[in-house]
Amino acid sequence: MPLSLSNGAARWLVGALCTAPLLAACTQTPSAPPSKSFTAAHGVPGPAAGPHDAAPQDARPGSRSRLPFPDRLPGVGPATRAEVPGGTRQALVVVGEALDTSDATAVLYEQDATQQWRRTAGPWPAHNAVRGWTSDHRQGDLRTPIGVFGLGDAGGLLPDPGSRLPYDQDEEFVATGTGFLGEPLDGSFDYVVAIDYNRVPGTSPLDDARPLGSDKGGGVWIHVDHDGPTQACISLPRDAMRELVRALDPAKRPVIVMGPAGELAR
Repeated sequence: MPLSLSNGAARWLVGALCTAPLLAACTQTPSAPPSKSFTAAHGVPGPAAGPHDAAPQDARPGSRSRLPFPDRLPGVGPATRAEVPGGTRQALVVVGEALDTSDATAVLYEQDATQQWRRTAGPWPAHNAVRGWTSDHRQGDLRTPIGVFGLGDAGGLLPDPGSRLPYDQDEEFVATGTGFLGEPLDGSFDYVVAIDYNRVPGTSPLDDARPLGSDKGGGVWIHVDHDGPTQACISLPRDAMRELVRALDPAKRPVIVMGPAGELAR
């Protein structure tokens, strides 16, 4: 599908997975929040609960109530959990419906002093690549890489909304044209957070260095939803992106844990 880019964006977007000529889609926002059945099935707290709501399992007089917050990230199994770096106390968990789908749910968790994980934001509707997910991402495969990746750099076309991460405001955060569903891409890069997949941490999301080689893709971001599936990125509604950019704290070594439910549960 043809896609036009601004002249400034063209000099770095060439070859970037999420920002290539098909830039047709690094986002989509469903019209309704994720269903309770979906979130419950994958260990994600349902929309009705508040950020810190959780009732004890057993509140009978004389009984010993369980801790109201989990000591492990919900929906994340031992194999995936082993990929989370030591010292990480903030994690954005993005759970896809299946290997070949582009609909997902995102929840931000933080670990407290007792090492319990608390939901601090979300759940938010999210989208990933139009062809789903992969554990062996390649340039142009239109799939989102599965795994655990650092979140250390932010930026966007709009001014810094209050980020604690380094924030690069730049006129090159612009995409024009239409996405996979014919939706306009304007505003998709108003706010972005770089996912540390095949990039050099500590640089602007616009940096086009690819340590693993260009064939492994790159330019994988979290960015503003534009009502369509992405090329490889994760997309969130505009208000959620602002909230996420402001919430991520480098002192907590934030990561994104992302993939289809079955893979993350391993």
